Amino acid sequence: MLTKEMLDALSGLLSIESVAEDGQGDAPFGEGCKAALDYMLALCDGFGFRTKRCGNLLGYAEIGEGDELIGILVHLDVVPAGGGWDYPAFGLTSVDGRLYGRGISDDKGPAMMCVFAMKELLDSGVKLNRRIRIIFGLTEERGEWRDMKYYRETEELPTFGITPDASFPAVYGEKGILVLKLKAPLDGSGFDEIAGGTAHNVVPDSCTAKVGEKTFTATGKSAHGSVPAKGINAILKLMSEVNSSCPGRLSRFFVERFGETTDGSLIGCNSSDEQSGALTLNVGVIEVVAGNVEITVDIRYPVTYKGSDIMAIVAKTAAEYGLDCELDEDKAPVYMDKNGPLITALTSVYREETGDTTDAFVMGGGTYARAMGNIVAFGPLFPNSPETEHQKNEYMLEREFELAYRIYCKALRRMLEI
Repeated sequence: MLTKEMLDALSGLLSIESVAEDGQGDAPFGEGCKAALDYMLALCDGFGFRTKRCGNLLGYAEIGEGDELIGILVHLDVVPAGGGWDYPAFGLTSVDGRLYGRGISDDKGPAMMCVFAMKELLDSGVKLNRRIRIIFGLTEERGEWRDMKYYRETEELPTFGITPDASFPAVYGEKGILVLKLKAPLDGSGFDEIAGGTAHNVVPDSCTAKVGEKTFTATGKSAHGSVPAKGINAILKLMSEVNSSCPGRLSRFFVERFGETTDGSLIGCNSSDEQSGALTLNVGVIEVVAGNVEITVDIRYPVTYKGSDIMAIVAKTAAEYGLDCELDEDKAPVYMDKNGPLITALTSVYREETGDTTDAFVMGGGTYARAMGNIVAFGPLFPNSPETEHQKNEYMLEREFELAYRIYCKALRRMLEI
């Protein structure tokens, strides 16, 4: 049962517009992220947790005793809201069994579930033979992860743990994440102006451009950048329209080397392996910066491949059209033992609570599981649940929110027994 106390706490957190940005002083990721961290540390203080602020880059709250440390890695930053919401993006709205708000599933809702699961455990009086620490990151969505780098360099690393930022039953591997910037001078590109997309890890739902006296607009459908086939890419749509009526060098590159595909096949970097499946490619952002057109491409590559090899293929093809290719980030894949004690314990809890025998899996999304060793992505979404993160009207079904909370409560107890 979701209590009024939990829903009120969740509402307060969702109301904070914590989109990570370049900040300064005591708000290195912007005032919104600092406010979200302040809010959660104050909440945990009130519950009797031990808390620490780490240079305002992140913070944590802890319960229990013992030498071993169970980590729960969450993030309080969110992607921009974008337009088209039917309900306030920054706030909690309950309608017809759904809980709406930016971050309800990614990742403020799960963060709150885990805080209350820790509170339930602490209030129960059970002896805690290990410490449990929830770590509040602030820049997961930007991809730079300065928060986690700072933590690794200055704080105790967990013995093992979870990040509630994916799907059940558990994720034992994550594909590599390669973010590239393709650049070419605006002059000679065939465009006078062009802009589309908000982040590399979001399928863009709008794009506008000007070619001479003509203005082009395209509308798509947002989706998470790790599953681009579930969205409709407005940038690719617009490029096809432009190339049909007034083709230029840039539109020709898009049509010939991206088309409407999401597997990298036209640009030559498509790949697959048995462990993790096929590569995915999302053209997330296009914008004009300092006289250059910049295209940000998000590639999720299989666990047995190297990002440098994928980049070399893209760079060679892009150069044929006069585009430079620069590395923005390359997060190596993670891969754990599917039959190890942690994955086994977590999947057992999931099966006991749901009766579902779905196996743990490898995914294309990237979580804080990459930030330090022995961390597993675990929930909050269920198999066949609607995936609304990074989209307008982000929501979770209230019954699934409650079920996920129960699973986290039980999982914390089970991890004390591993």
